[in-house]
Amino acid sequence: MSTTHVLLGLLAAGNRHGYDLKRAHDTRLPRARPLAFGQVYATLGRLARDGLVVATGLEREAGPDRTAYALTGRGREELDAWLAAVEPPAPYVTSTLFTKVVVALLVADVDTARAYLVAQARAHTDRLRELTATKTAPTATLDDVVAADYAIVHLDADLRWLRTTLDRVADWHREVHP
Repeated sequence: MSTTHVLLGLLAAGNRHGYDLKRAHDTRLPRARPLAFGQVYATLGRLARDGLVVATGLEREAGPDRTAYALTGRGREELDAWLAAVEPPAPYVTSTLFTKVVVALLVADVDTARAYLVAQARAHTDRLRELTATKTAPTATLDDVVAADYAIVHLDADLRWLRTTLDRVADWHREVHP
């Protein structure tokens, strides 16, 4: 995730200070790792340094002074260029899940490898149930639904791969351990 571009996108809606940006990030990207305040302020500092945002003044709301920031024309150009760039599919498989399954198949006997795959599939199924409950809850926001849908589709793909691999464990084990 590009924190820089997320913050630029949130500022495109209007001036905000760091606390509001963090809160908006965590609301709009509910299944993403929450931003730390330090990360927000460090990123805002770099964006200001690079001329992509500008401080618009201090606000005081029954607490400490808060610096509000606005997107500059250059910041809007950067955001538009980032949004226009097609995200290329990952050229390599970099999933911990994939790596663990391959290593399990390399070092474990067939039954142990199968047990790992079954346990992992069970964990994915449990998470799918949790996400389905989240998105169908009466209090679910559209942000919750969109994030849950994204996670569900990815978990479902992993689950299908786990099941396919489970069907191939014995053949793979014979290939690796002739």
